[in-house]
Amino acid sequence: MAYRYPDRQQRCLFPASLDEYVTAEDPVRAYDAFGDTLDLEALGIVWDPHQVGYPPYEPRVMLKILLYGYSYGIRSSRKLERALYHNLSFIWLAGGLKPDFKTISRFRRDHRQALAQVLKQCACLCIELDLIAGNTLFVDGTKLRGNASLKELWDVERCERHLARLDERIEAILAECEAVDAQEADQGSLVQLKETLQKKEKLKAKIAETLETLQSKGLERLNTTDPDSVPIHGRQGSGAGYNAQIVVDDQHGLIVHGDVVNDNNDLGQFAEQITAANATLEHPCQTACADAGYSKAAELEKIDAKEIEVIVPAPKQVRDKKPKPFDKSCFQYDAEQDAYICPAGIRLPFRRINGPKEQREYYPGRGVCDSCEHFGTCTTNVTTGRKIIRDKYEAFRERLAAHYKEPSAQAVYARRKEKVELPFGHLKHNLGVSCFLLRGLAGVRAEMSLLASGFNVTRLIGLFGVAGLI
Repeated sequence: MAYRYPDRQQRCLFPASLDEYVTAEDPVRAYDAFGDTLDLEALGIVWDPHQVGYPPYEPRVMLKILLYGYSYGIRSSRKLERALYHNLSFIWLAGGLKPDFKTISRFRRDHRQALAQVLKQCACLCIELDLIAGNTLFVDGTKLRGNASLKELWDVERCERHLARLDERIEAILAECEAVDAQEADQGSLVQLKETLQKKEKLKAKIAETLETLQSKGLERLNTTDPDSVPIHGRQGSGAGYNAQIVVDDQHGLIVHGDVVNDNNDLGQFAEQITAANATLEHPCQTACADAGYSKAAELEKIDAKEIEVIVPAPKQVRDKKPKPFDKSCFQYDAEQDAYICPAGIRLPFRRINGPKEQREYYPGRGVCDSCEHFGTCTTNVTTGRKIIRDKYEAFRERLAAHYKEPSAQAVYARRKEKVELPFGHLKHNLGVSCFLLRGLAGVRAEMSLLASGFNVTRLIGLFGVAGLI
């Protein structure tokens, strides 16, 4: 059986120009065209072609390299440098320029604020092309690890405990040094002790500085590697990281707004993310939808007050478990009498307002519940009987819960997964993005902006093709 064998000495004739290597339908041309539309001055990138001194690389080329690399999961500066030598699409995109990894890393670090604005310009371009309608917006978040370890997470108690141990160790080393001096032992051993002592004193100074920062700023804990990161808990386990947020438009699933916050849950993010997305749209959306993780009533009311339809289920509505026989949901509220009616027909009138949150308490009083046949199951409180707490957002929650059950709201919520969870699935599964490379909020926001912009361009290529998009 015959085989075809390779011949590295075979002479060949290459095309006359680099541009002939890349076909008209190659995706890299779409990223190149998108990079040409970016307003560097609006991004805050200073670009002076007439500056003196050794000429740096053109900022637009560096920006294109980062955007294209992030779109295909190539984020490391060393991997980007390698691609500029061996990957033909990168070579074409950079026009033969080959910045080293230090230059790429420095550009990304020095222009973090500018890179964080790339997504906004990308969204504005999609709005101009009528690809983002801005009628229905979906919000979602995901946990991503940071470039830090939980081992470097410190609180006051841990700092004080380590300082006490270091003091004991330093005293022991000093005593050993004095013993060595007294015995006139080998000087090599004494040198090693002094080096150990210097390391312990340096560590003590670092921990003392961390303790001072915790106490002066009133922080509960601080990660010394990445102070902006927080402990997160996800499917990949626990670690130091961030909470990435995106707002996606319903029309084509394009990302309108992206952000990264150092909160380990989504409860306080709904109003902030929708407001930022509306600022990009330059008009309020009609409907805002999210999962039960965003069900904080105070945040939802901020958007509802702007006459925007809010579709967010309560945690109980998405659970399969049925409420217990005497759950609060089984008690009917009588708005006219301002009282609750229990399943046994007992009336629980309003009694008092308790606490700074102005919670209203309802209970029947002494001698009522203890004579009921359900006493011991519903409540065991003899003094007040069954107590129901109602806060100032209770009526608002009931209205949202009722609206969520409507067929129109169910249809919108059914589209939420395929719209807003798709980008995160693409980033994590297809691109392998499981953590951020940069540290600090400014750095991770720059990375998130590049990742989201790359997703949008990839989505546009799928909708229109490379030539059609250009």
